[in-house]
Amino acid sequence: MNDVAELAGFQTGFVQRPDVVFTASSADDVVAAVRHAADRKLPLGVHATGHGLPGPVEGGVVVSTRRMDGVSVDPDARTVRLQAGVRWGQVVAAAAPYGLAPLNGSAPSVGAVSYTLGGGLGILAREFGYAADHVRSLDVVTADGRLRHVTSESDADLYWALLGAGHAFGVVTELEIGLVPVRTLYGGSLAFDGRDVDPAVVLRAYEEWTRTVPEGLTSSFAAVPYPDIPALPPRLRGRYVLSVRVAWTGGDGDRVVAPLRRIGAVLSDSLREMPYAESHTIHGDPDFPHSYYGDSAVLGEWDLDAVAGVLARTGPEAAGAMCVVQVNHLGGALARPAPDSVPNSVPYREGRFLVRVLTMADRVRGREILDPAFALLAPVTLGRAVNFAFGAGDRGEGLYDVETSKRLAGIKSRYDPANLFRTDFGVSG
Repeated sequence: MNDVAELAGFQTGFVQRPDVVFTASSADDVVAAVRHAADRKLPLGVHATGHGLPGPVEGGVVVSTRRMDGVSVDPDARTVRLQAGVRWGQVVAAAAPYGLAPLNGSAPSVGAVSYTLGGGLGILAREFGYAADHVRSLDVVTADGRLRHVTSESDADLYWALLGAGHAFGVVTELEIGLVPVRTLYGGSLAFDGRDVDPAVVLRAYEEWTRTVPEGLTSSFAAVPYPDIPALPPRLRGRYVLSVRVAWTGGDGDRVVAPLRRIGAVLSDSLREMPYAESHTIHGDPDFPHSYYGDSAVLGEWDLDAVAGVLARTGPEAAGAMCVVQVNHLGGALARPAPDSVPNSVPYREGRFLVRVLTMADRVRGREILDPAFALLAPVTLGRAVNFAFGAGDRGEGLYDVETSKRLAGIKSRYDPANLFRTDFGVSG
């Protein structure tokens, strides 16, 4: 297989031009790749065909882990072992027959390992916390070419650093993670036409509703301007769709979401009881590769005017390029410290909301759109989310708070002093 096909993935906007591509089928192959790069002082990156790419790659070594796709569920222990190339859809399918579920994201094509190393903000996050909070162990090849089995007891500092900033400390070949007992949930999307209902009105109603919901209910707001093209269903063509997505395992879902149904005329309503295996339908994320660029902000406080201003700057008539805005309600289990048994470096747990903006524009035009939008949020922003720096992950500032950045930098100097896994732990003020 040629390098272009080997490095093809969900993100098509960034060109990958490494000097060498290692196609890994096992941990031994990854060891060989890391040693090759280290001996020649070449930077090394990982490509697993999921959604996450930090940006373009020029030169160096890239390890392709797409062939490492083993999944093994232990229903008695409620755990799953998964290899580096596994995507969440595989894990959901493997766990479902046992009435278990992983803390996966909204799209089944997302890479499970990289998602978890960045924290892992899933569709049941307010009930169960970050995916990183449930990791039992990791197998990782560090910059010295060693394959290590890492737990919180065997390598406390490395374990802490991997779960939150894992991309900087090695190539994780396999991890063991806990599953949760979930067979069904109440979920779906309630959508409004943004040209019939003022986006600020929907935003205000959504935020007010989040103050009243049970702690374990996870939800998000999204604003998507759909192009007027034949490939889309007629109900979406040319519409500016504002939607609230809900996932809840506590029962009596219709009563809980009743205030949302009173916001205004409903464009569509897919809220229902469903098997967990259908949870990917809640968000309905696109399943086809495409180009995108974006960034995120974790908000310590809610500022309606600022968030509404982001919508105004990125709406269908304003940006000159298609932009998607998503607001995730945080808190609940996400606000609690990492468990003592699973200490990790996931930052900004005190955040109330996460705002993400994704655009189909290129990096240059994307920054012209995003910078003034995120400037509106700056007064209430704690930092950025590493998993949602859509191509902007090469900008390290704000991804971690000051103390976390300092500790990560110290661990980095011990395990990867030559910066084989290129990383900048930018310190936020």
